[in-house]
Amino acid sequence: MISKEQVLDILKTVDDPELDQDIISLNMVKDIEIKNEVVSVTIALTTPACPLKERIRSDVEQALLKNSKIKKVEIVFANMEGSNAQFAGKIPLPIKHLIAVGSGKGGVGKSTVAANLAISLAQKGFKVGLMDADIYGPNIPTMMGVQTLPPQNDGKITPAEAYGVKVISIGMFIQKGQPLVWRGPVLHSAVRQLLADVAWGLLDYLIVDLPPGTGDVQISLMQIASVTGSVIVTLPQKVSTDDAYRAAEMFRAMNVPILGIVENMGSMTLPDGSTYDLFGDGGGKNLAEELNVDFFGSIPIDRDIRIGGDSGFPVTVMNPSASSSIIFQTIATQLQKKSECKS
Repeated sequence: MISKEQVLDILKTVDDPELDQDIISLNMVKDIEIKNEVVSVTIALTTPACPLKERIRSDVEQALLKNSKIKKVEIVFANMEGSNAQFAGKIPLPIKHLIAVGSGKGGVGKSTVAANLAISLAQKGFKVGLMDADIYGPNIPTMMGVQTLPPQNDGKITPAEAYGVKVISIGMFIQKGQPLVWRGPVLHSAVRQLLADVAWGLLDYLIVDLPPGTGDVQISLMQIASVTGSVIVTLPQKVSTDDAYRAAEMFRAMNVPILGIVENMGSMTLPDGSTYDLFGDGGGKNLAEELNVDFFGSIPIDRDIRIGGDSGFPVTVMNPSASSSIIFQTIATQLQKKSECKS
């Protein structure tokens, strides 16, 4: 009679056709029973109506029936909803505060805010990680000046480190410019791996740079991990604050506190010392009042912020005493106080 260990070895050759990893590594095989020449396998799916369920069934049956000791294969499908699920349920993390940085729309400088907040917290002496969860547009490697990862350690991914911040991004695993055409279950798996399979060590703060909007990645993060709170980034203009309001309501619907609103690309200072409101004025503060949450502050349009992000030397590193850096540092202090209140 075939052994359970032999069955496991065979199933390691079967890949989930969507996630492109073997079903053992993905923790999809939940139970194996062997009676004489009959092998029963319970497989947990990422969603109850997995479109590739029959493909998985066929691949498992074919792989097992190649062994002459197996005459029949029985497969039971379960949904990953229990405490042992790979794609559901909160996972334990050695992180005191997980902060989600989100926005209602793209192009508002969310990654810029996330990177400079992470650096500002590290400059205060905290142990900080920065996770780039913007799967479709990972900009953190460019902004933090890190494109590659150190070798793995004990099967865990070792994050890169820059300016006292541990950094991970999907952009470090793909070729530059490669588009990721992924759907919900794959995104869910990617978020989980960036959290659970990375050797973060003990962290005071993990800043998570989310994609814009209210999609799969946001929902997955909040299902997988215990999120201390969120920071919403918006431009002053109404089109941006309207979308930011929707993002805030998503966090509230998922019972994640909104720690504060950050207005980016506020008033810019002209060479003659006057100011100009390119994207309007006061939108972030008005949004905070409408949501009844803290307004963390307004970051001006500043050439040095753009140069820092493009060159891999964020302004808080390039010139810590600059007015824009001081604003980021002030916002980080407010974030620290609010997150500690939520502990």
